[in-house]
Amino acid sequence: MQDKRFVIIGSGPTGLGAAYRLKELGHENFTVYEKSPYIGGLASSFRDPAGFTWDIGGHVMFSHYKYYDDCFEKLMGNDFQSNMRECWVRMMNTWVPYPFQNNIRHLPKQAAFECISGLIKAQNGSRKPKDCANFQEFMDVVFGEGIVKYFMGPYNFKVWAHPPKMMNKEWIGERVAVIDTDRALENVICGKDDVGWGPNNMFKYPLYGGTGEFYRRFGPAIGLDKFTLNSFVNQIDLHKKEVHFRDGSIAPYDNLISAMPLDLLVNRILTGNIPDEIREAASDLRHSGDFIVGIGIKQPCPSTKSWMYFPESNCPFYRVTYLSNYSPHMTPDNATHYSLLCEVSYSEFKSVNKATVIPETIRGLINAGLISEKDQEDIVDTWLFDAPYGYPTPSVERDGILQKVIPWLESHGIYSRGRFGMWKYEVSNTDHTLMQGVELVNRLLLGEPETTIGIKYESTNDGRQAAVHERSAVAGSGCPKPHVEIPAKVSARKTGLARSARLTKALGNGNGHSEPEIAEEELGITSTNRN
Repeated sequence: MQDKRFVIIGSGPTGLGAAYRLKELGHENFTVYEKSPYIGGLASSFRDPAGFTWDIGGHVMFSHYKYYDDCFEKLMGNDFQSNMRECWVRMMNTWVPYPFQNNIRHLPKQAAFECISGLIKAQNGSRKPKDCANFQEFMDVVFGEGIVKYFMGPYNFKVWAHPPKMMNKEWIGERVAVIDTDRALENVICGKDDVGWGPNNMFKYPLYGGTGEFYRRFGPAIGLDKFTLNSFVNQIDLHKKEVHFRDGSIAPYDNLISAMPLDLLVNRILTGNIPDEIREAASDLRHSGDFIVGIGIKQPCPSTKSWMYFPESNCPFYRVTYLSNYSPHMTPDNATHYSLLCEVSYSEFKSVNKATVIPETIRGLINAGLISEKDQEDIVDTWLFDAPYGYPTPSVERDGILQKVIPWLESHGIYSRGRFGMWKYEVSNTDHTLMQGVELVNRLLLGEPETTIGIKYESTNDGRQAAVHERSAVAGSGCPKPHVEIPAKVSARKTGLARSARLTKALGNGNGHSEPEIAEEELGITSTNRN
């Protein structure tokens, strides 16, 4: 294997993780091919002519892996800051602390009653979550009619752009906050808030360049000569083991690591003797696209919030992030400007007009109470990114498809990994996908087993043991961030690791975790008790 040539398609976190590990192990016979003129894939960031920096979605920096943490420390040094999480749900003209399930007392009384009543009936019913056939049934059995009606149903359709009955329940497992009935009643009757839920009250973010700055720095660390940008793959000859590019060049390989969408790889790119059952299986994979809309406003930021969820139909977006709160260098002047990053999903089941999505987003911000009619006059920048592949849908058929397609590809020296290469949303955060590349190289060169792609989230019998969290001592969802004094002699650029440690020590972590564990697109979703 030491003499084998590796070709890597895609310079997102998966391709970067694979290349970085190959370099680290002294295996130099590899090249990374990227269709875009930049490194980073969907984890890239862009600074526009107006001086605003935008991410492709609401990314934050977190990790489940020491290897990933070590990479971040080596590549970023002190060029990051640690932020306190503050997130909310906006509905019924009010703000509900995150997660919704734990804080329904903030709803109008009739809606709160329906949610509690439905929860009690569901939790005392005879059906068990493990017996549910799909995500819709899981929501009905675990949360009950009221919560599904007002929140879980409409929100999840806005995110996934697919009816929940088409989705499996295996992606959920311990990632959903399943509230205990007694705790729900206590919160409503006694007026309590669960605002510090979960172990993810702090997260890291690069000081400069957005999320993409971390992944951009992999380029020089790996060696820019190992990257060929603006390389569009026309076809991959399965039997000759050659990648043919649009410019006429050909790259032979012994092992091909591909992060391109699995359905496109099998049905549009591969040539050769491909069984019909493999093509048909791959074509049944489902996904949704995302419009990422940036709105730059020439005003001081009016809020300390991090990100917010929007289940209602009065706005097109499912999530909005105060991106300028993540770093003071995301706008032309942090004292006079702020930025909102809005995410709008689309699919065959949920159409969105690209030509009108920006004005519709602005109108939605007004409807949702984030800006006023008059504030429109201070909008100085808009930005739009179209990601046709935004979310890999965990459809009911997905696992059966992967069990057919992935082993068949590997029997031909093609290893499909990453957010859309493996198609497992539950292990598609940026740390997961980077580690998919690292672990694959460890398997091929060192004989070590891959672990990330095999992570399986189980649904428990009672729907409660899946996620158990205590109140955190530090600021969390729905709790305005406390002011923490940082010594004046410590500059903003040098806060980094030292600042993170000081904040953790000063504020108290409350759960024994120094690193946050948080998924990127969640609604009351987290991970806990990991090995």
